[in-house]
Amino acid sequence: MTAAAPLLEVRQLRTWFDADSGVFARGQRKIKAVDDVSFAIEPGEVLGLVGESGSGKTTVGRTVLRLIDPTAGAIIYRGKDIARLSQAALRMFRRHAQPIFQDPFASLNPRMHVEEIVAEPLVVHGIGNSREERRERVAEILRLVGLHPDHRDRYPHEFSGGQRQRIGIARALAAGPEFVVADEPVSALDVSIQAQVVNLLRDLKRRLGLTMLFIAHDIAVVEYISDRVIVMYLGRIMESAPARELNRNPKHPYTEALLSAVPEPDPDRKRKRIVLQGDIPSPINPPSGCVFRTRCPYAKPECAQAVPELREVSPGHLKACIRDDIL
Repeated sequence: MTAAAPLLEVRQLRTWFDADSGVFARGQRKIKAVDDVSFAIEPGEVLGLVGESGSGKTTVGRTVLRLIDPTAGAIIYRGKDIARLSQAALRMFRRHAQPIFQDPFASLNPRMHVEEIVAEPLVVHGIGNSREERRERVAEILRLVGLHPDHRDRYPHEFSGGQRQRIGIARALAAGPEFVVADEPVSALDVSIQAQVVNLLRDLKRRLGLTMLFIAHDIAVVEYISDRVIVMYLGRIMESAPARELNRNPKHPYTEALLSAVPEPDPDRKRKRIVLQGDIPSPINPPSGCVFRTRCPYAKPECAQAVPELREVSPGHLKACIRDDIL
């Protein structure tokens, strides 16, 4: 791997699930959760993934970590396709790539002390020569995420939601990973706590040199923490651009609609509120052509004919739309 190569490269990723159960029905209909998604993440970069519920962003994150097996495509991590790794090699990969889960109330074992929770990756990966050494590592990580080492003897139910998420972050960082997938890490928290956790992740990224895939449905949060942002809809990428560029100059109607819902702090900058009609279609039977066309205010008959390619409209800015006469 050269210095210029991405840490992670996803190529034409598809993750489909059987929509029907039963021996005879299985495989007849597919849920196209992720359909032909490609992107790369540079070392030390935070890539944001944003979209409505049902857009496929969480499935992308889980597939990238091989918590879900891909249907097709390649996931290249440091030159190796993790979609084809053996179980032994996959275990080594997971020492370097860790998840931060959405719900801190459900992702922590209520029967384990904080020390046991945070030390679990150390035990699994054989890090530390003794219990005392691991105990010191747990104390160090707890300090890093803003918790007191004395908290390691408590149970999860003794903490607030924000503190529990800090424990989840500590567990993810315990083995010293270089790549982290943060899947909706603040959506289950009170608004007053969300900013604290996002700022913590930004600080940890800087201090530890982490590379991160940050997944959320709130485009304002994603823009704040990310270097680049990918906008997904119904399993496909609609737009990709540097975070500030995406906010100031969206090129896709779906991105425009998402941004119109964000409160604008500058009174001199006002966006027209765009309310999309209808609901997101079923991934079992997505619309032909552009999957967004059934809700797009600019759709024309030709939008149903072919799936638009993700093409560059300015340096580093890509969109999947056949229309050049809008935005």
